[in-house]
Amino acid sequence: MLALDLDDTLLRSDLTISFRTRNAIKRAENAGIVVVLASGRVPAAMEQFSRLLGMHRRPGYLICNNGTIVQESHTGNILSDTRIPPKTALIAYDLAQAEGFPVQIYENDVMYVSRSNEFADYDERITGLRQVVVENFRAMVAAGCYKLLIPGDPMILQPLESLLRTYIGGEATLFTSKPYFLEILPPHTDKGTALAKVAELLKIDRESVLAIGDSMNDEAMIRWAGIGVAMINGDDRIKNIAAMVTEKSNDDDGIADLIERYVLGKEKMPLLASHSKEPGNG
Repeated sequence: MLALDLDDTLLRSDLTISFRTRNAIKRAENAGIVVVLASGRVPAAMEQFSRLLGMHRRPGYLICNNGTIVQESHTGNILSDTRIPPKTALIAYDLAQAEGFPVQIYENDVMYVSRSNEFADYDERITGLRQVVVENFRAMVAAGCYKLLIPGDPMILQPLESLLRTYIGGEATLFTSKPYFLEILPPHTDKGTALAKVAELLKIDRESVLAIGDSMNDEAMIRWAGIGVAMINGDDRIKNIAAMVTEKSNDDDGIADLIERYVLGKEKMPLLASHSKEPGNG
C-alpha cells in the first residue's frame, strides 16, 4: 500500500498533479499496489484530486482531516468518523481567543472562521472551500467539530502550542501541519491511526506500507508505515524521522521518481541507517 500526502508532496506548488506522476500511480495500481490519499484537507477539498487519479471509478480510500475521517473514494461512504470532545474543543478555543488568535472549523465544503484573517484567505485559495465568518463561534465549537485550526505567525504560534499542550495535551492531538497552521484533533487520532485502519481493513501488513509526506501532520503515518519517506522539500523534523528522503521535490515529480525507481523499478531504496519507528503524537 502506498499512502500519499497531498499538499507539497503529491501536488506541485500550483496544486496540479503532473501527467508523469499520474501515470506512475496508475502503473503502480496495475501492479497490485493500493494507493491511499492522506491529507489534512476535508473530503470536499480532496475530491478533485481523487477524481483526477480515477479513484471515483474504483475502490479506494481517502484519509481526510488528518485522520478524523476515513472515506471510500468510490462511494463516499464514511468508514471512520471522530470528533474532538466538546469540553476539550472549548478549552482550546477559549485559550486561543484569550491569546488573540482566530480559529477555524471545517465542515463539508465550508471553512468557518471566528474572524477574517490573511491565513484563512490563503487557505480558501488553496482548498477552494467557501469561507464564512461566524458571529457566535463558541456555540459552533460546543456543538462538535472534527478539528480546530489556529492560524498565525509561526513565531507566536509556538508559545500557544506549548500552552495548549499544558492544558489539553492528554486530551487531544496537536501539531503544525504548516508552520502557520496549528491543528487540534481528537485524542489518538492522526494519519497513522487512520492508515492502520485502512491496512487492517484490506489485510495489508504494516511492513508492506510505504507512506510519503512533508510536514508534521505526516509524522504519525511516516512512523507507522513499514517505510516512511519524507519529501526533500519537507520540514527538517520530518526528514530526520523518515527512513528515506526523496531525491526530487514535489515540483520535480518526486513521487513519480520514487515510484518508477524503487516501487516499479529494481533499484534498492537508500534507507537511512537509523530512524525511529515508535508512534509519535503527530
